[in-house]
Amino acid sequence: MQVLELRNVVKDFPGQRAVDGVTLSLERGGFYSLLGPSGCGKTTTLRLVGGFETPTAGEVLLDGAVVNALKPYQRDVSTVFQSYALFPHLTALGNVEFGLRERGIPHRRKRALQALELVQLASKAERFPSALSGGEKQRVALARSLVLEPRLLLLDEPLAALDPDLRKQMRAELKAMQRKTGITFLLVTHDQEEALSLSDKLAVMNRGRIEQFGTPEEVYLHPATAFVAGFLGAVNWFGDAGVRPESTRVARDQPANVPSRRASVESVLFLGNCVHVNAMLDTGGRAIAELALAQNHFREGEAVWLHWNPADEMRFS
Repeated sequence: MQVLELRNVVKDFPGQRAVDGVTLSLERGGFYSLLGPSGCGKTTTLRLVGGFETPTAGEVLLDGAVVNALKPYQRDVSTVFQSYALFPHLTALGNVEFGLRERGIPHRRKRALQALELVQLASKAERFPSALSGGEKQRVALARSLVLEPRLLLLDEPLAALDPDLRKQMRAELKAMQRKTGITFLLVTHDQEEALSLSDKLAVMNRGRIEQFGTPEEVYLHPATAFVAGFLGAVNWFGDAGVRPESTRVARDQPANVPSRRASVESVLFLGNCVHVNAMLDTGGRAIAELALAQNHFREGEAVWLHWNPADEMRFS
């Protein structure tokens, strides 16, 4: 069953249309993402779902019921904000218990401790936020939302304030939490790697609209628009054909029976697990070829041929 449905949702602010006719349907129990650049409307869409904004037009449905007029606390939805918004005068346990207390739910301490165990923080239940690291604060904020067992958990760039190594660790933990609880997660992010690695399905947004909704494999390998292709990763443009760097090959002699372009090597960058050959096309423009370390035998200034398999081409009308 669909836990969330957006029907032609519009949100206008003075002089700006932030969300422009968004239609989206999410099935229960999945991990979903809204992905796009700053100002594309993804956070406003999340706020419309959470009840922090009211649609100018269209409908927001939870479990088939229209909730446009309901306040955030009247929806069975929890939100984890980028700032975490923990109460500084409450311990980790107190922060997790807070929502349960406000709703008059019994056995609060037991449930709060179980939620802290889920995020691996039971040993720090009595610590105040000032004594917690950024990653630990993020876990407390997650536990505070998960303990309410909402039908939908909204995540507004919750990993943005963390350092790169911790972000990668928390990605794995977020995915594990979602699978363990079975709660539907909806994440807002501008980080392509984050959305691709976490999501069962993701919606790529641009200028208030959803340009494509599908699995990570679908949107990356078969993008519906040039914007989706470019936002999800680098693209080499050879006329009307777009080719990913990892699908672009380099040769000293022109290969037969495959598309190719003459070029010269501008630079070769060693990236640890691969090499990027940056080339200038004879026809103008630049391209990148991502090669395995064993293929690192090209030098700056060298004349080469860039080639690719026609099956790897992306074309857009």
